[in-house]
Amino acid sequence: MALQIPVWAALWFLPFVLPVCLYVSWSDMRAMRIPNQAVLVLAAIFLVIGLIAVPLADYPWRLLQLVIVLVIGFVMNATGLIGAGDAKFAAAAAPFIHPGDTLFLMILFACTLLAAFAAHRLGKYTPLRRVAPEWKSWDTGSDFPMGLALGGTLGLYLMLGAVFGA
Repeated sequence: MALQIPVWAALWFLPFVLPVCLYVSWSDMRAMRIPNQAVLVLAAIFLVIGLIAVPLADYPWRLLQLVIVLVIGFVMNATGLIGAGDAKFAAAAAPFIHPGDTLFLMILFACTLLAAFAAHRLGKYTPLRRVAPEWKSWDTGSDFPMGLALGGTLGLYLMLGAVFGA
């Protein structure tokens, strides 16, 4: 498996992005919301670290990825397919993804989504729920904290990029 993201880019992004991904996952499980501050921090990380980690010629195209995903996310949110926080997080995460890794990322997201859903439901319907009994995501019916899968996907992508990148 070879990813298009350069190893050095993934290594530059990873220590800054991974804590945000973990926070987003935790926050969405705890409160069923992805805080705007986390989304802004993620975007700011790209704006600063991206100048180091991404070739300067690619930098504006990566920012365009953010805009495109944001527009698509707003449409999906307006039609009730995803939450606003999910749309904003996906947009802020988009510049970190090398365009050549789009298909891989979609497969990774599908796998991460299935694993996150299974793990969340396992926790919800077993004694594991006692670890964090106050989490709102346990009691939202069929709603699912998508931040768990979105944050997991971005974190895994950068970890895999650090090992298997170009």
